[in-house]
Order: sequence, then structure tokens, then C-alpha cells
Amino acid sequence: MTFQEMNPTIKFMTVTCVMFGLAFMYNPWTPLIVFLGTLILQTLFSDVSWRRWGLFMIPFLLTALGTLWTTLVFGKETSGEVLFKLLGNDVTEENVMLAATLSLRVLAFTALSLLFTLTTDPKRFVYSLMQQAKLSPKIAYSVFVGFRFFPILKQELMQLYETHALRGVRLETRLDHIRHVPKIIIPLLAGAIRQAERIAFSMEARGFTGEPRATYEVVPVTQRDYLLATLLFLLFGVSVWIGA
Repeated sequence: MTFQEMNPTIKFMTVTCVMFGLAFMYNPWTPLIVFLGTLILQTLFSDVSWRRWGLFMIPFLLTALGTLWTTLVFGKETSGEVLFKLLGNDVTEENVMLAATLSLRVLAFTALSLLFTLTTDPKRFVYSLMQQAKLSPKIAYSVFVGFRFFPILKQELMQLYETHALRGVRLETRLDHIRHVPKIIIPLLAGAIRQAERIAFSMEARGFTGEPRATYEVVPVTQRDYLLATLLFLLFGVSVWIGA
């Protein structure tokens, strides 16, 4: 039983509900408990690279520190006992509580978002949205085609660079490649349009009409999905009780 195996739609709805509830909590303990509890659940019920998790976390950690600093320095809350002075401004107890709440809320939102992102296969998520959330196949397969287009565009971009190099264009550094992009953007888009037409004709030839149809990959909903969702809701409930 892991978050990787959890039904993506159930996981998405659960994480969204917890984040929505967290937005209405105005004490530092609730987001702190959610942040720590999410890390514990992720450790117990997932196989995530913590190095990758840490790299994703860096910008949001800086955001949390920035939120803490700006709220302490520029906060308008003047009630409560003055604890210390910062850059000539009185920092009250209310200022500290508000700054801690906002910065910890950023960390809690990030931890929940990474829990969903790092444990969810995008293809399985789209299949699940079609099967459980009744997402239109037109939108779902458009997303699939978009995913497939990134490597195709990269390959065509490399071919265009090689073609221009054969014609004597010197592209030695990354900066040279970036400066050369405006000159190849039109042939790149023309190639993408031709690829899109071929994919559209191929899908029509195989009977795709945009109506719901059978798929090879079924994403079921099992009792383990409800158990993991209950654990996340239980974590939120405990955090609200501690913060009350």
C-alpha cells in the first residue's frame, strides 16, 4: 500500500480538500503538524527520492523565509506585547504568530503538493480522470498528445540546428543556440503543425470520435485508496485539534 498505487483522482481530491481546509487555519501549529505529518506519511507509504524532493523544496523554502521576514518587518499588526525591535520596527507577539503561520502554511502546501506530484504518474492520472471523474476524452487525449510533443519538438529542434550548422552557421555555445531560436521558430512550428495533422488523421482512422470508449489501462478504486485518504484526513483533523 503506497501513494504511488493510490488512485490519482482520490489522491487529488483528498490533497485538495486538506489544502482548502488548511487555508482557513490561522495558527502556526496546524500547518506545522500537517507539514511534519505529511513527511512521515510520505516516508512510510511511498518510495520517493528525497534528494529530488529537497531540490524541489529549495525555492519554496526561500519563499517561506521571505514570507517570514517581510511579515515581521512590514507587518501592520500592532496588538500584543512588543518582543523585540527589527530594523527600527516593533515586532509584537501577534506579528510573530502571523509570520510563523504564513510561512509554515507555505511549507505545508508545498509538502502536500510534492506528495501528489512525486507519487503520481501523469498518464495514470489522466486515465483516472476519464474513468472516475468523467473527463471528456477529447481533453484527455489532447493532454496525452501534448506530452508526446515535447520529445518530438526537441528532436526537430536538434535537426534544425544540425541543418543550419551544415550551411555554415557557427553555434558553439548555449547562448549562440538561444540567439538563433528566432530564425528557426517558423520551420519548427511548421513541422509541429504537420505532426499534429498526422496524429489527428491517425486517430480518426482508428475510430476516435471523442466519445467515451474502452481503454486498455483501467485505474480502479480500492479500499486501500480510502485508507490512505482517511490517513490524510486524520492528519488534518489531529492538526486542527492541536492548533485549537
